[in-house]
Amino acid sequence: MYLVAYDGSALANAALDRAARFASATGHDVLAVAVVPDDSKYAVEAGWVPSREVFDRQTVVGELHKTAVDIAPSASFRAVSVGRNPAPGNIVAELKAVASETDASVIFVGSGNAGRVIVPLVSVGGNVASDDSHDVHIVRHASPEIHRRFPKSHFYLP
Repeated sequence: MYLVAYDGSALANAALDRAARFASATGHDVLAVAVVPDDSKYAVEAGWVPSREVFDRQTVVGELHKTAVDIAPSASFRAVSVGRNPAPGNIVAELKAVASETDASVIFVGSGNAGRVIVPLVSVGGNVASDDSHDVHIVRHASPEIHRRFPKSHFYLP
């Protein structure tokens, strides 16, 4: 099982695409996991909604699922809920729990920070990469094709 930490960002889209390509060569399954807090402020900061007033967790989950399936039609998708004001550690803990539950062999993470000598404390990717219980594949660059096909503004479309 390949697990992808998925938030709909360009790097997460690239990580999902990479996991799907690896899976087609190795015969592994792919699971995209979106940790979606029930927090309108977080949703705005993640770029999922334009304002706190329009936040609806189910709509965000639906858009993430739709985009994930567009990128990797054979992948499974799971949304995990965490409470308000989640610390990056809470999000990482949820990802690690799903990775352990599914016996993931590799976690794919799209992150500009993971794997560097100095990693910001708020880096989900960096915190996942620092755990040695799973192999981690870090995707630092999204191809222009990913940017063209899956723009971040996809969330704002009706």
